[in-house]
Amino acid sequence: MNRTLSGNSLATTTEKQLKKKNTLYLVLGSIFLTNALIAEMVGPKIFSLEALLGTAPAQIALLGEFTLDFNLTAGVVIWPIVFITTDVINEYFGKKGVRQISFLTAALIAYVFIVLGAVTDLPPAQFWLDINNTDNAGNPFNINEAFNKTFLQSQRIIIGSLFAFLIGQFTDVITFQWLRRFTQSKKIWLRATGSTLISQLIDSFVVLYIAFHAFDGPWSFKQVIAVGIINYIYKFIIAIISTPLIYLAHYLIDLYLGKEFARQLAEDAADSKLFGK
Repeated sequence: MNRTLSGNSLATTTEKQLKKKNTLYLVLGSIFLTNALIAEMVGPKIFSLEALLGTAPAQIALLGEFTLDFNLTAGVVIWPIVFITTDVINEYFGKKGVRQISFLTAALIAYVFIVLGAVTDLPPAQFWLDINNTDNAGNPFNINEAFNKTFLQSQRIIIGSLFAFLIGQFTDVITFQWLRRFTQSKKIWLRATGSTLISQLIDSFVVLYIAFHAFDGPWSFKQVIAVGIINYIYKFIIAIISTPLIYLAHYLIDLYLGKEFARQLAEDAADSKLFGK
C-alpha cells in the first residue's frame, strides 16, 4: 500500500487504485490534448451556424456599426469538450493536474504549427499537382495552394490562440476551485458550468484582440467586441447544453474508480490552496 499526503488529509491508496488513478489522468489528458490540437487545426474554416440549422441569418445589430450573423470558426464545435475535460481533471486532480496538461498542450500546439509551417515550404511533386489539378466540378485546382491556405494561419492568430488558450484554462481552474470552496461536493453544475462560462468569456475576446486588433491589427476595438459577443453567445448556449455531460463523466468515473475513492480524490484536489502548488 502507498500512503499519500494531499492537502490536509492522509489517504491510504492501494496499488490497484493508484493504477486506476494514473490511467484516468492519462485518458482525460489524451482527450483534452487531442481535442485541443484538432480544434486548432480546423480553426481556419468558418462555418454558418444558421445554414447548419436551416434558419435565416441572425442579422444581430451591435454597437451601432455592425450587423453580424453566427459565422463561427469550426474549432468551436469541439472546444466544449476541452473545457468539460478541464473541469473533470480539475475535480479529481486539482489545478496542478490542469496546469501540467495545459502547458504540455500549448507546447504541442506550437510544435504542430512549426511543423506545418515547415512542410508548406516543401516543393510539391509534379505528379501530385497533375492528378489533383481539377476539383469535383472540373474547375482548375491547385492542391498545393489549397493545402497551404488550409494549414497556414497568420502568426497573429497563432499567438492569439495560444495566449487565449492558456489564459482561459487558468481562469477556468481558479474559478472552479473558488466555487468548489462554497459548493463542496454538491452542485457540480454550478462550479463546472460557471467556471466554463467565465473562462470562455475571457477566451472569446482575448484571441480576437491579439489576432486582429493589437499591434496595429486590421480590426477596430469595437469590431473585436462585437464579434466576441457573437462568439460568446454561442459558447454560453453550448456550455449550458453540455452540463449533463459533466454528470455523465462523474458517473462513469465513480463506476471506474469506485465511489469512495473518487470522492477521496475530489476532496484531496479541493484541499489544495487556491494559489498553492
